[in-house]
Amino acid sequence: MRILLTNDDGIYSEGIQVLKKQLEKIAKVTIIAPDRERSTIGHAMTLRKPLKISEVKINGDFWGFSLDGTPVDCVIVGLLEIMKNNKPDMVVSGINRGPNLGDDIIYSGTVSAAMEGAMRNVPSLAVSIAAYENFKFKSAALVTKNIVSHLIKNSLPSNLILNINVPNIDYDKIKGIVVTRHGKRVYQDEIKIIHDPQGNTHYWLGGDLPEGKIEPDTDFEAIYHHKVSITPLSLDLTNYHNMLEVKDWVKKWYLK
Repeated sequence: MRILLTNDDGIYSEGIQVLKKQLEKIAKVTIIAPDRERSTIGHAMTLRKPLKISEVKINGDFWGFSLDGTPVDCVIVGLLEIMKNNKPDMVVSGINRGPNLGDDIIYSGTVSAAMEGAMRNVPSLAVSIAAYENFKFKSAALVTKNIVSHLIKNSLPSNLILNINVPNIDYDKIKGIVVTRHGKRVYQDEIKIIHDPQGNTHYWLGGDLPEGKIEPDTDFEAIYHHKVSITPLSLDLTNYHNMLEVKDWVKKWYLK
C-alpha cells in the first residue's frame, strides 16, 4: 500500500513525524508537506507564482519533500508529479495540532488536503488531535494506523473523505470509535485595532477559543466522552433540504 502523507502544520511538525513512523509499519509512505505552517488556510491553491520543491533530510537521511505552497498544493504536486508513476492508494493529512470539529472543516487546511485527494479520486483521511497543548501525538498516530490497517482490507470508494478527531489521552484510555456528524462551533470573534508609530491602522483577528455544542451523535459528543470521532464528508455541497423552497422562489421571478 502507498500513502501520500501531508499536513498544514508544516513538514517539521511533530505530528507528521510521529504519524509517519507508525504508518511506515503498514505502508510505503511518501511525504510532501508545506515548508512552514499553513493552518486555517482552507482550500487555497497557489496559481500566481511558481512552487519550489525541496528534499528534506533528518539525521542525514532523506525524509520527505517540502513545498513552499499550501496543503492543497502539496496534494496536487504529489499526485501529478512526485507520485505520478506510483499513484497512492490513500492520502492522509495530519496529525493536526488542534481539533477539526464542527465548523472547523470550512477553514481547515488539514481537511482541505484530504478533500483535494478525494477530488482526484484517491480515498483520503484528515486526522486531528483534540487539544491545544501537551499533544499526545503517539496515541493519535496509533489510532490512525489502526484505522488505516482496517480500511485497506476493503475496496474503498475513490471519493471517500473521513474527518478523524482523536481525544488527547493515552491510547489505552480511548473508549472506542464512533461515526458522527459534524457539530456546531460557537466562535467568540473579535477584531483588535492596532495603530503603528506612523499612524497606520491594522486589524488583528482573534477572540477566545471557540466552544462546541455537545449534541447527540456529533463529533463534539464523541470527544467529550473520550472516543475517536469519524465523520464522513461529502464533496457535494448542495443543500438538498432547501432546494424545493428555492425552486418556489424562482417560479415567482422573471428576467427583463
